[in-house]
Amino acid sequence: MADWPARAYRDVAELLAGATGAQELDGAPGKSGARLERVTIGGERYVVKRLSLAEDWTMRASGSLRGAPLLLWERGILGRLPACLNQPIVGAAPDSRPGPRGGGCVLLMRDVTPWLVPATDEPIAAEQHERFLRHMAALHTQFWDGGPELDVVPAMHRYLELSPWLAAAEAGSAHLVPRLVGQGWPLLAEVAPAAAAVVTPLARDPGPLVEALAGTPCTLVHSNWKLDNLGTDDAGRTVLLDWEQPGRGAPLADLAWYLAINCRRLPWSKEDSIAAYRRALEDSGVDTSPWWDRQLALCLLGALVQFGWEKALGGYDEELAWWETWSVRAAGLLG
Repeated sequence: MADWPARAYRDVAELLAGATGAQELDGAPGKSGARLERVTIGGERYVVKRLSLAEDWTMRASGSLRGAPLLLWERGILGRLPACLNQPIVGAAPDSRPGPRGGGCVLLMRDVTPWLVPATDEPIAAEQHERFLRHMAALHTQFWDGGPELDVVPAMHRYLELSPWLAAAEAGSAHLVPRLVGQGWPLLAEVAPAAAAVVTPLARDPGPLVEALAGTPCTLVHSNWKLDNLGTDDAGRTVLLDWEQPGRGAPLADLAWYLAINCRRLPWSKEDSIAAYRRALEDSGVDTSPWWDRQLALCLLGALVQFGWEKALGGYDEELAWWETWSVRAAGLLG
């Protein structure tokens, strides 16, 4: 798999050669501004995802102007994923069209819709939750201490993606998330002042957090393990969509994001989930004892740097209190 050759497509026309019956998908759960359509090629159904700088605020926030999935494709990283993951991208090409919709890239993906986690408010099954954690650990183990080829979206950019700067940069945008980010950050100081004292300065300048994490182990992080991007196929593999913010980073950053964004639908406590992920790493041969406590505290702080605005919108409850406790505890680890 390490030598898996990613075919280089010259342009979108070559990527989508033979595609027929294009139908735009309006009900997809994504909130980034990317456009999705279903096509048929050779009798098989595929989904086309178009990532445009003019339309996709997450591309602008990440600074990956060509599109992070395109870089992963060109570098062959998607072909090195562990066998327990089902990532559906089968081709990627730069979008060189002139005009406002040009720039970015286009992805051709297998249609994995039937396997995705249903978009409901119900908790997922404990078995599926445990599998997601185990397969997350497998991804991290596969790329442990990886090299510069993993530098796609920098950690600094990932921590700035949902910052007050996003709300300012996207002012007037029709997209919902940047507007909610702008509403939520000022509320944090009102509902959780102890958390805000630590988190809000880092949301504007995550440099101290990124620097502190740099002294801990790194790997390839996907950076968006939300349930909308996940599923389980017929072979028991984890379907993993939305490779738009990946890069080299702390493995526990993926875990912290997963716990924060999916908090209402997880069948286990955060503590039990953290312990299950750690067991999976240890079972894969990773010695966690020298670095675990430090990176865990910093990454849980980092999750509130990313989601303090969202937690504040829900008011001060047990969820926000849990994250506040960790953020205050981790503050002493910053330089």
